[in-house]
Amino acid sequence: KERFLPLSPDFVIELMSASDNIETARKKMQEYLDNGTRLGWLINRKTREVEIYRQGQAVEILTNPESLSGENILSQFVLELDSIW
Repeated sequence: KERFLPLSPDFVIELMSASDNIETARKKMQEYLDNGTRLGWLINRKTREVEIYRQGQAVEILTNPESLSGENILSQFVLELDSIW
């Protein structure tokens, strides 16, 4: 009970707050991937950018997207970003 379980979700969303550091958030996303997460979104409201992390692929950066798809991990999930921006 003093540690987290050594499990990693298939999918994660990190929504940065105004006080978050981008490099720290990127390291956290990479740690998720290293531990088996298959898809991750790092959402930066300040810059209106989303960094998409996928296993075995380079990070994709989207500027001001209207929505995000859960792809083949959550095939019917779509996040509309208008309320987040």
